[in-house]
Amino acid sequence: MQEHDLLDRHYKLSKEQKDFYQKNRYIKLKDVFDSETLSYFNNVISKKVIELNRAPKPLEKRDTYGKAFVQLFNLWQEDDEIKSFVFSERMAKIASDLLQVDGVRLYHDQALFKEAGGGITPWHADQYYWPLETDKTITAWIPLQETPLSMGPLEFSAGSHEIMDGRDLSISDESEKAIQNRLKVTDFEHVIEPFDIGEISFHSGWIFHRAGANTTNNIRKVMTVIYMDKDMKLKAPSNEGQQNDWDTWCPGVKIGEIINSPLNPILY
Repeated sequence: MQEHDLLDRHYKLSKEQKDFYQKNRYIKLKDVFDSETLSYFNNVISKKVIELNRAPKPLEKRDTYGKAFVQLFNLWQEDDEIKSFVFSERMAKIASDLLQVDGVRLYHDQALFKEAGGGITPWHADQYYWPLETDKTITAWIPLQETPLSMGPLEFSAGSHEIMDGRDLSISDESEKAIQNRLKVTDFEHVIEPFDIGEISFHSGWIFHRAGANTTNNIRKVMTVIYMDKDMKLKAPSNEGQQNDWDTWCPGVKIGEIINSPLNPILY
C-alpha cells in the first residue's frame, strides 16, 4: 500500500475561512491535495467504480436522477487504499473545524461519476435524506481532476441554509424547478465556478446546491465524504429516504442514541 503523507497532514484554516463558512455554509479550498495524490486516487477509485458498475443502463433509459451520475457508496469498505483516502485526517479536521465541533464521524462516502453527456444534478439539500438530530453535518466534494464549467462542477446558493422551503423535496425535476423558483426571489448568491486540481469544497447538509450537465467527452470523477458531529444522535425518520439511511448507514442504532455503529467511526 502506497504511503501518502498529505492525507493526515493538517490543513490550516484562517479565521476568515471559518467565518465565511459560518455565513455561507459552503467553502471552496485550494491545494487541499496535490496533483500526484489526486492522480493516484483517481486511478484507484476509478478502477473500483468500473468494477462495481459493470452493466450500466444506457443514459437515454434513465430518469433525471440516474442521468446525473453513477453513484456508489462506502467504497472504503471495498478497498484499503480508498479507505486511507476516506479516513484522511486532513479532510476530517477541516470538517471538524468548519463545523466548530470537537470531532467528526463518518456518515458515509460516495463516488459521484458524471458520465460524458450526463445530465444536471437538480437543486436539492442533502439532509432531506438523513435521519440526523442536528445540522452539524458537512460534505467534502473532491473532484479527482480539474473540473471546468463544461464538466458540471458543484454550484451553491450561498447562505440558503436559512430557507425552509424545499427541504421536503428529494432530488428530482420537481426539486430543480421548485427550489430554483424559490431562490430567484432571494438575495442569495448563486455560485458557479470551476474547480482547480486539488481544490475541494465543503458544504452543509441544508445548503441548496446543484450541478450542471457534463458536456465534455470525459467523465467528471468526484469522491465525496460526508461527516457528522461525533456526538450526532439518530432522530426518528420523517420520510422513506431517512428510513433507508437509518437501515443502511446507521445499523443497530436506536432513536435518540449517538450514531456509533461500526459504519460510523470517529475520523478526527
